[in-house]
Amino acid sequence: MAKEIILPDLGMDMEEALLITWTKQPGDTINVGDVIAEVETDKTTVEVQATVGGTILEWKFKPGDQLKIGGVIGSVGEAGESAPVAVAASAKPAAAAAATTPVVQAAPVAVATNGGTASPATTDSGRIMISPIARKIADERGIDPALVRGTGPGGRIVREDVEKFTPSAAPVVAAPAPSTPEAPKAAPAGVPSNVGYLGGHTYGKLPEGDGVTIEDVSKLRARIADRMATAQQQIPHFYVTMEVQMDALVALRKQLNASIPDEAKKISVNDMIVKAVALAARDFPQVQTHYYGDKFVIHKHVNVGIAVALDNGGLMNVVAQDADRVSLGLLAQENRARIGRAREGKVAPADIQGETITVSNLGMYGVDVFSAIVNPPSSAIIAVGAAKQTPVVKEDGSIGVASICKLTLSADHRAVNGAEGGQYMALLRDYLQNPMRLL
Repeated sequence: MAKEIILPDLGMDMEEALLITWTKQPGDTINVGDVIAEVETDKTTVEVQATVGGTILEWKFKPGDQLKIGGVIGSVGEAGESAPVAVAASAKPAAAAAATTPVVQAAPVAVATNGGTASPATTDSGRIMISPIARKIADERGIDPALVRGTGPGGRIVREDVEKFTPSAAPVVAAPAPSTPEAPKAAPAGVPSNVGYLGGHTYGKLPEGDGVTIEDVSKLRARIADRMATAQQQIPHFYVTMEVQMDALVALRKQLNASIPDEAKKISVNDMIVKAVALAARDFPQVQTHYYGDKFVIHKHVNVGIAVALDNGGLMNVVAQDADRVSLGLLAQENRARIGRAREGKVAPADIQGETITVSNLGMYGVDVFSAIVNPPSSAIIAVGAAKQTPVVKEDGSIGVASICKLTLSADHRAVNGAEGGQYMALLRDYLQNPMRLL
């Protein structure tokens, strides 16, 4: 009997995603967990994994369509079985979207040497179809994506297209105008064009003159701004800061890495902090209690979100699943791979799902101490500062020097009490100052 294929939750509170390509075709046999498609969200490209197995009977959408999270995208069944007739569609086809989009004026293009004359870039409702990493490279090199000939699925521009692109003079031909980053919803009627507006709020008249540059807020930055503003306003934060002596941890890391010849497998200080945060959360699960109005959810798995700064100015949390159970060496390798995929603009769903507690580390920038904003529905985030050589008073009263790192817990007071926050931080400090426990 045929089963529906549902577009699963992609994390990051996404409601829809742009279909880039199907990686499996009707007639192919798939198993649960197989990658069946690539989709693009506000932040990155995500590989979609199958939640059911069988022979693919049909796909209901084509590259360029907008898919709804939780919507039916196709069906599987027995080989030779007919696709179900009445499977509800849950997407916004590109053609339908284009019907409500103003016509884009033509603009001149050049000849592209990455495979011939630059044909008009494939667009979705006026939006050029280009992978995040390709757009990043184009921005860095000052290349207009509208001039690049896409060789990816559906004419999508991929990394290789941008890297091979070289413009040269050519006669003017008709093509869509260069696209700009998709901005948040426009201000409603009555809001002057020279007034800042975002998320239902006006922000006063924009400065004018040669001393400023005005840029649109991208969808990614708008989403981050809205999410952080909501979290700061609606979550009653409290903060607990503790000093941790890191000498033993640094020495253990040096000893461990000395036996690891492969640079790609070496362990970072942040990996050890993530491990300690996870172990302390397993021992003190109150910090993993999430508040849902009239319900509390206490998580049994410890999935640590790791804040990653993206090259385009965005922010993404990748998630170390079951970080308390995974060995430190394997955790370090998996963290490196997750962070790499995030910065390349291509993550797997598991990379960004299931976060229960978060770590944000600014120590590499020399930051002493800071307070982070809780990432809902998580109830706790640990802000990590730089480890610095600091004079300390020893137990015998003598003066010495130790590597001191300041960690700050930001917690949702609706789910975590102040005393519980203090107890958790004391436990975390114990793990870090006795790092053999991380092994």
